[in-house]
Amino acid sequence: MPGTLTTPKLTAADRCDRCGAGARVRAVLPTGGELLFCNHHANEHADRLREMNATIVSEDEVTV
Repeated sequence: MPGTLTTPKLTAADRCDRCGAGARVRAVLPTGGELLFCNHHANEHADRLREMNATIVSEDEVTV
């Protein structure tokens, strides 16, 4: 039986790759990489991420 691939929930230790603020959004790239963003930088880069066919997952609640 094949396993299900899941991404772990973001925690308070996860930081934005652009500014170091708390990460609220995970962008999974088609190549398998991922980027973490605060809401501000996720909004700033959303158009380009969509062009790249990235899967964008916003986490409303971050586990502390």
